[in-house]
Amino acid sequence: MASLSRVIATVVGGIVLAVLGYVAAGLIGGAIPTSANWHAPSQGIEIFVETNGIHTGLIVPKVAAGVDWRGIARPSDIADPRYAARTHIAIGWGERAFYLGTPRWTDIRLSTTLHAATGSDDTLVHVEHVERPTPNIDQRIIILRPQEYRRLAAFIRASLNGTHPAHRHGYDRYDAFYAGRGRYDAVRTCNAWTGAALRSAGVRVGWWTPFAVTVMGWF
Repeated sequence: MASLSRVIATVVGGIVLAVLGYVAAGLIGGAIPTSANWHAPSQGIEIFVETNGIHTGLIVPKVAAGVDWRGIARPSDIADPRYAARTHIAIGWGERAFYLGTPRWTDIRLSTTLHAATGSDDTLVHVEHVERPTPNIDQRIIILRPQEYRRLAAFIRASLNGTHPAHRHGYDRYDAFYAGRGRYDAVRTCNAWTGAALRSAGVRVGWWTPFAVTVMGWF
């Protein structure tokens, strides 16, 4: 019995150390800047980075700098097409089972979280039709140059599985899920995706951003 207790204690201790190591690595990675000399222009394309405390995503205008999202975020894809008249879309990327199984954060289950963290190639892009937000603590404005915004848009498009990816209705009347591309795991989380999207545009952000705080702390 004593031997079993030691084994259990060793396993639990190893798990705790692994989690603490992961958190520490994420915070360190998120504090290392990329594009350190980048600064926002006084005028340009307004986008927003948003968070609900755990997950981050991007809010972009439907039409700007030669980029038109209306061919992907179609009115017919959402439960109430009237919401397609809104001016912006909010975009996030994540693992399919986690996205569909957690419409509210109270729905999170350990099994779903572990499944996503251990790796999945089944990913989705979540798109909501929204109005331009007023900048606030959870939705922070970033101004991009046109060429920077086009690079950001190219990254987002590359996360979609095809020009007209398969879709399904979302959580509400104004959102939809689209077939995604890319592997989700503990390294490439939804927040790491947001950071990578901003890095692709040349924005100053952390080298690795697995947590919401490692994204939002830069803006």
